[in-house]
Amino acid sequence: MAGTGNTPDECDDKAERRAAQDLIGVYHQTQLRALLERVRAGFAQLDAGEIDEFGLDELIHHYKRSATELWKFCGSSGGQWLQAARMLSYLRDQGEEPDWWNAGAPRRDRSS
Repeated sequence: MAGTGNTPDECDDKAERRAAQDLIGVYHQTQLRALLERVRAGFAQLDAGEIDEFGLDELIHHYKRSATELWKFCGSSGGQWLQAARMLSYLRDQGEEPDWWNAGAPRRDRSS
């Protein structure tokens, strides 16, 4: 590209990273919302007497572990977003997506 110092390949890389950032940003927000909805449901269970404070506390710890796994998957830089976008695309092509709630379960409780 004239005057920018960028080759067409560099521009393509930037565009791909930007698209990956957009995709992963939306994905991360959507998945984080789903995890937070489990916490909201936990408060409703507490209010209804279905679980006690200790049950809610464990649910909140489970949320934190799950959210951490989601953050690790999504990354925080251009290269990581690109890698995450490619992995997400691959998994979707396989008919699979990560189960972030299960990813945060204690090892003894994780289903395969």
